[in-house]
Amino acid sequence: MIRREDILPMGFLKKSDYSGSCGGLRYRLKKVTETSKDDSGEERKTDLLLCEIWPGPFNYITTPAELKMSEKFTFDEDGVCDAISWMNDRLAEDPGKWEKAASNWESYSGI
Repeated sequence: MIRREDILPMGFLKKSDYSGSCGGLRYRLKKVTETSKDDSGEERKTDLLLCEIWPGPFNYITTPAELKMSEKFTFDEDGVCDAISWMNDRLAEDPGKWEKAASNWESYSGI
């Protein structure tokens, strides 16, 4: 289970991506900025927390996109807690997927 104390503080997340793992679940948290237009046509920028997960044992770059899942949350302390809850829900939904992630070494193609 991923806990809040496993994730670095908001000050770090404002400046850099953060990655970690829990069993066979690998994750990355990243600040992203989305631009939208309000009713008056003015651009509005919103910072969000992008949470991406994938089965190990490989890193983010070498894992095919189709194996990754992602969700966006508010870029604040509540958003971090919501991202942690979302990741823990994914762990609980299909524990076998994450438990067998170590066997994915067999699929390594020397990337």
